[in-house]
Amino acid sequence: MSFFSKIFHSSSYAPSAPSLPESYDQRGQTYSTTSYPSNYSHQQQQQSYYEQGTSGGGGYSYGHSGFPPGTSPDVIRSFEMVDRDRSGFIDENELQQALSSGYQRFHIKTVRLLMFLFKNPHDSLRLGPKEFAALWSCLGQWRGIYERYDRDRSGKIDLLELRDALYGIGLATPSSVLQVLISKYDDGSGRKIELNFDSFVECGVILKGLTEKFKEKDKGYTGTASFDYDEFMSMVIPFLVSHD
Repeated sequence: MSFFSKIFHSSSYAPSAPSLPESYDQRGQTYSTTSYPSNYSHQQQQQSYYEQGTSGGGGYSYGHSGFPPGTSPDVIRSFEMVDRDRSGFIDENELQQALSSGYQRFHIKTVRLLMFLFKNPHDSLRLGPKEFAALWSCLGQWRGIYERYDRDRSGKIDLLELRDALYGIGLATPSSVLQVLISKYDDGSGRKIELNFDSFVECGVILKGLTEKFKEKDKGYTGTASFDYDEFMSMVIPFLVSHD
């Protein structure tokens, strides 16, 4: 399933939007389509990401075996630049550096949220090439939405533009919810609240993720669903604590 292939359903309006990664199942856990034997070691996993061989200078050449076929060389290069220990994995600080050089400055809170959603099933604190490539692709699609709805070309998204952008991808978010959401970005200056790309991604990913969780319970797309307390907390808490 590609990132734009998952459809938000409604009676007659079904636009698409960047999806959560395929590894994000209904319980908010990750799984792998590849099964490893029980004695498959961490070191062997790293070798599967980077095929190392001696170079002319006596060091190691950087392999690309862990990236999906067709991955842009720019994406691979961005990963290589921050993976300085050549482990084949990057942590949240390295991911922040990679994203900030590729897009703009990303707050560590947003980085942690993305780490949670795209986490490596073998190492939840770090991303491998496959997860990094998926994350980068998803952000590229959020960037396209951001630029499309930044109609005044200010480089930021205001409340009305945010509303239209979310509606354009199938998230008909009530005004009351939008007001609560955007208020967290109020710096107290009295100026109109506007979101940069980092904050836009944070809002979009949270709203889309929670909407998908809600629709798991609202099978008929009626706009109503029933939860018990445990189900509700299990649904919401990961989006609140994963990036604090």
